[in-house]
Amino acid sequence: MKALTVTSLDGRPIVLKQVTRNVVDQFRTPKKTLGDLDAEDAAKLVAASSDIAVVIDSKGVVRDVAFGSDECAKEGYESWIGRRWVDTVTSETRVKVEDLLKDAATKAQPKWRQVNHPSARGPDVPIQYSAIALGATGRVIAVGRDLRAMAVMQQRLVDTQQSIERDYARVRHAETRYRLLFQISSEAVLVVDGMSGLIVEANPAAARVTGKAAKRLAGRSFPEMFEGEDAKKVHANLTTVRSAGRADPVEARLTEGNQGVTVSATAFRHDNALHFLVRLTPAALEDAGGPRARLIEVVEKLPDGFVVTDTDRRILSANAAFLEFVQAGSVEQILGERLDKWIGRHSMEMNVLVTNLRENGSVRHFATLLRGEFESSEEVEISAVSVTGGDTPCLGFTIRSVARRPSYIVNGHRDMPRSVEQLTQLVGRVSLKDLVRESTDVIERLCIEAALELTGDNRASAADLLGLSRQSLYSKLRRHGLGDLDSGPGFGM
Repeated sequence: MKALTVTSLDGRPIVLKQVTRNVVDQFRTPKKTLGDLDAEDAAKLVAASSDIAVVIDSKGVVRDVAFGSDECAKEGYESWIGRRWVDTVTSETRVKVEDLLKDAATKAQPKWRQVNHPSARGPDVPIQYSAIALGATGRVIAVGRDLRAMAVMQQRLVDTQQSIERDYARVRHAETRYRLLFQISSEAVLVVDGMSGLIVEANPAAARVTGKAAKRLAGRSFPEMFEGEDAKKVHANLTTVRSAGRADPVEARLTEGNQGVTVSATAFRHDNALHFLVRLTPAALEDAGGPRARLIEVVEKLPDGFVVTDTDRRILSANAAFLEFVQAGSVEQILGERLDKWIGRHSMEMNVLVTNLRENGSVRHFATLLRGEFESSEEVEISAVSVTGGDTPCLGFTIRSVARRPSYIVNGHRDMPRSVEQLTQLVGRVSLKDLVRESTDVIERLCIEAALELTGDNRASAADLLGLSRQSLYSKLRRHGLGDLDSGPGFGM
C-alpha cells in the first residue's frame, strides 16, 4: 500500500492511499472453466489484461514483449528483446526487478512492484509489475500496469492543493491588512448588516465617537443609535443605498452624548450577503455651513480637476472634475492609486514635477498629458502645492485642460510660433518631425514678411528677391495667410 500525503486548508493532513493487491486470487477450477488454452489464446489473454507483458528467460533476458496500451506501444519497447530486463529500467529500480525475478523463481506469492523505464519522449515511465513463473521452463512472464495516468492525476491534485494554499495565503494577508487598517483608522467606521441593520463590527475610532466599547456596539441596531427623527432619516438613507447603490451623506445626532455626526454609507457584498460600510464624521470636523465647508463645496464643483495625494503620490481625495478627466465612476475607484497612473507622457514627467514641488513648494503651468481609463488622452496644465505642515503632509494638484483652448487665428489660419523660445516650448509635446516642419514654416513665413517689407509690399519684387516665381510666392502667401489675396494675384508694381 502506497500513500500520498497533502495538507488541507485547515492544516490537517490528507492521506491518499493507493491500494495494491499482493494476493492473487486463483480460479477455483481452472481446468474445468478455462478448458484447454493453447499458447496463442494465452498470449492474447495476457496482452488484453495488461498494459505491457514481458517474457523473460531463466537468465533474465527479455524474449518477447506484448502491449495492451497504445501509449506503451509508442515507447519502442520492442527493442528490449535480447536485452537483460534489469537493463531496461532506471538505476534506482533495478533491485525491484531482481526481487520480481527472485520471487517468481521461488514460486513465492506474486507481489506488485513499481519500476521506472527511461523514455526518449519525456519523463520516466512508471510501470507496476507482477511476475509469475511459467511451468518448469525457468521462464517468467511479467505483466505490467501503466501508472502514468494515476501519476498525472496525483500531480494535478498536488498542484491544485498548492494553488489553493497560495490563494488562501493571499486571502489571509489581505484580511490582515484590512484588519490593521480598520483598527488604526482615525475615522469612525462600522460594518452594518444590510438586511437586519445590526452592527457587525466597529473600529476603536467608532467607539470613541459613540462613547461605547467596540464589543458592546456589535449586535446593536445601527439606526437606533440616533434620536427619533434622525433614526428614521438614517434608516431611509440605508434603504436608498441598498436599492440605488449610493446616497448622499445625512446629518444626524447620536442618542448617547447628543453629538451630531455626518453618516456616509457604502454598500458591499460579503459571503453573498449585503453589508454597509458606514463612516461617522463628527459635526465639529465638518464645520457645517462655515467658510471651510463652503470652500470644500467650491473645490468640489470646480470645472478644473483637483486632487490631493500623500507624499508618495497616492490619492487621498479628488473632485468631480478630476473623476471626469480620468473617466472614473466614483472617488472610491481611485483612492489609494498613484497619480502617476494618469499623469505624464512617461514616468520622468511626474518625477520632475514632484521634485520641483518639493524644492520650491509650488509649481505653476506645468504642461503634460493626462490619460483616461479608456485610452483617451488630453493635454493639460498642472499647478501644484506642497503642504508640509500638520500631522499629515500632502500634495495638492489642480489640473486644467489646454486642448480646448482656441489657437491664435490670423486670416483663417493658425498663427505659428514667432520665436525660438516658443518653438523650444513645443519639445515634448510634439514629435521631432512635426517640430522641424513647424520650424521650416516659421522661417519661410518670416523671410516672406521681410521681403515684402523691404519691397514696400511689391510682390513681384519680393518674388525676385526671394528667388521664387510669382506663382510660387502667391501660393506661399495664401498658405501662410499673408496679404489680401481676394482681390487677385496682386503682382503689380
